[in-house]
Amino acid sequence: MSLVLANNLVKSYGKRRALDGFNMTIEPGRIVGLIGPNGSGKTTALKSLMGMCPLDSGTLSVLGMTPHKQRAQLMQRCSYIADTGTLPRWMRVGDLVKFVNDVHPAFDLDAARARLQTTDITTNAKIGTLSKGMTVQLHLAVVLACNVDLLILDEPTLGLDILYRQAFYDGLLNDHFEAQRSIVITTHEVAEVEHILTDVVFIHRGKVALTSPMDRIGERYTQVVAATDQQDKLEALSPLRLRRTLHGITATFEDTDSAELAKLGTVSVPSLTDLFVAVVGAPQ
Repeated sequence: MSLVLANNLVKSYGKRRALDGFNMTIEPGRIVGLIGPNGSGKTTALKSLMGMCPLDSGTLSVLGMTPHKQRAQLMQRCSYIADTGTLPRWMRVGDLVKFVNDVHPAFDLDAARARLQTTDITTNAKIGTLSKGMTVQLHLAVVLACNVDLLILDEPTLGLDILYRQAFYDGLLNDHFEAQRSIVITTHEVAEVEHILTDVVFIHRGKVALTSPMDRIGERYTQVVAATDQQDKLEALSPLRLRRTLHGITATFEDTDSAELAKLGTVSVPSLTDLFVAVVGAPQ
């Protein structure tokens, strides 16, 4: 059974449509990257999955439940976590762990305490006094102690440097991910999560611009780096995007014969960042 079935979701705030016919399916055992620019509808989509905002129209099922109507039951099997900066700086570590234990039925207090014992974090330390690295460790301890079927992370490493961001995602992948669990991640640091994703969804102006398993991206999309004198031939093949770089011309294609493209330059699979810009378009 699919963990998430979202069909034609619409959500408006005044005259602005945050979701405009949004569709998404998430199967068990998947790590899904929801990628989009600011204002694309990412956070609204995630909040709708958690029943945090009623929809104007569309049908949505999460773990077989209607989120807005069955939020109490849903939150026993789901966890929604925003960036590490949302941890209350005035609270002590031990009090935070006890608080989460009191409010989240799927929280494993012993597991959180055991993980914290592997760090230098003391339970009486105020969160506001912790280093960035310790904040990541505390956040991981809380996240990984939630025994849920669906974990939703909205920019979970915002404000952290690259080392701490990588430590967070490595810990998440190694200690949380299981065959029957799924994770949804939104982040602007796409390159850092690309290697752990099983699926990707591009969202733009409230609509899905692309949805694909990661292992199918290379079958459908191709990037070519060629000399500038090949520009006319590349343009004749109708690329999604073509741009000049220090290395010549870089072009991204969809459903185009790789053998034909290889005659013009070096062929590779585009990164998610390059693919997003090619599919959605560069900012105006």
